[in-house]
Amino acid sequence: MKDLTTGSEGKLILNFAVPMLIGNVFQQSYNVVDSVIVGRAIGKTALAAVGASFPIIFLLIALSIGVTMGFSILISQYYGAKQMHKVQRAIDTSLVFVFFASLAITAAGLWLSRPVLVMLKTPPELLAQATTFLNIMFAGMLFLFGFATISAILRGLGDSKTPLYFLMVSTVLNIALVAFFVLVLHWGIAGSAWATVIAQATAFTLGVIHLNRSHKVVRPRWTGLAFDWDIFKKGLAIGLPTGVQQVLVATGMMALARIVNAFGTDAIAAFTAAGRLDAFAVMPAMNLAAAVSTFTGQNLGAGKMERVKHGLRAGLLIAGCFSAVTTVAVIFFGKPLVGLFNADPAVVAIGSRYLLIVGGFYAVFSSMFVITGLLRGAGDTMIPMFITILSLWLIRIPISVALARRIGTDGIWWGVPIAWAVGLALSVGYYKTGRWKHKVVVRMPPPMQEPLPVPVQMEEAG
Repeated sequence: MKDLTTGSEGKLILNFAVPMLIGNVFQQSYNVVDSVIVGRAIGKTALAAVGASFPIIFLLIALSIGVTMGFSILISQYYGAKQMHKVQRAIDTSLVFVFFASLAITAAGLWLSRPVLVMLKTPPELLAQATTFLNIMFAGMLFLFGFATISAILRGLGDSKTPLYFLMVSTVLNIALVAFFVLVLHWGIAGSAWATVIAQATAFTLGVIHLNRSHKVVRPRWTGLAFDWDIFKKGLAIGLPTGVQQVLVATGMMALARIVNAFGTDAIAAFTAAGRLDAFAVMPAMNLAAAVSTFTGQNLGAGKMERVKHGLRAGLLIAGCFSAVTTVAVIFFGKPLVGLFNADPAVVAIGSRYLLIVGGFYAVFSSMFVITGLLRGAGDTMIPMFITILSLWLIRIPISVALARRIGTDGIWWGVPIAWAVGLALSVGYYKTGRWKHKVVVRMPPPMQEPLPVPVQMEEAG
């Protein structure tokens, strides 16, 4: 557990974010290696099938983030206020809820995977492979949501390093299994999916063991878990807007995929390859936003508003530095990077154009994410949700549709930075109103004051 309420704000945020960033680099490295193996060993049709499935997988990941975000913020605020009994009950409540939620999503996913792919206008030659991939992934939902919950618990307690170690083990195992299942056993796209499920199950198991052995104060009780309705409602009030926001982002990705799918297999394969690289580029901002959320939650719980403002400035500065590096990388090395996935000239041309157009605006994305990270850490998750609805559904999707009709796939890509710019402007505007300061759920109680001594009256002399 890490107390973020004392010490250098920038150093604390960077130290907290870096382990998450390294963990996500490992995770995305698997996605890259998996896509390279699938694209090179099986072909661009299989790569496109994975890409056609990705918006739905992203929806599930987004849902898991939203479900666990509210409890993570509550845990961080309770921990900052030193209310350890509330920390324990929040952990218990989150585990019970996530268990039943993951079972429901598994059942719904297995039933709806193919109809959703058809709705997204997935080309017929991709449909069978994409459905197989999705069904296997849905079978492992308990492990995906379980590990996301354990990671959120640890982050709320200020521990971002332990999830990194589990992710590293999971990623190495994932890559080894993909190579074995696809290149040796020739299981095709199903091998890629099974490798992911097994790796996620391993990470989840390691997380369970760690919590039981290392966190005696807040470790979950696997018998007699205490489900607290009051904490559940508070966690849902914070997490539901974030969950809706994440789902809207994911469904926006699905809507975008529907637009891309209309341009055929080459465009889908290019979008898949460029998207894997794009995920690397935006990771620093996403992890810094998560660090700022936990930092904000703990410091608001402790009543330290000035540290929150200093933390935001530090987060924006660090995010800007990361953005400059990634922008240079994807703009100047876009073509060879896309070519790693598939050497088809059409795929490389379309994918590199995506990176060229979107890559120049990573600083905009980073700033927007860090600011909304602060708002979420304060418990103010409703406004970021509305900003997402506006920038994604009223700006990005309509602009992408309109421009795609005029200039092809380039028009789809231009919708992305335009929406980011609108989202940043709205986020900055709301932050400056200061209304988020009043959304904090938990505050440290004021210190008890010693009662003033009662004056003793002297008896009058006789």
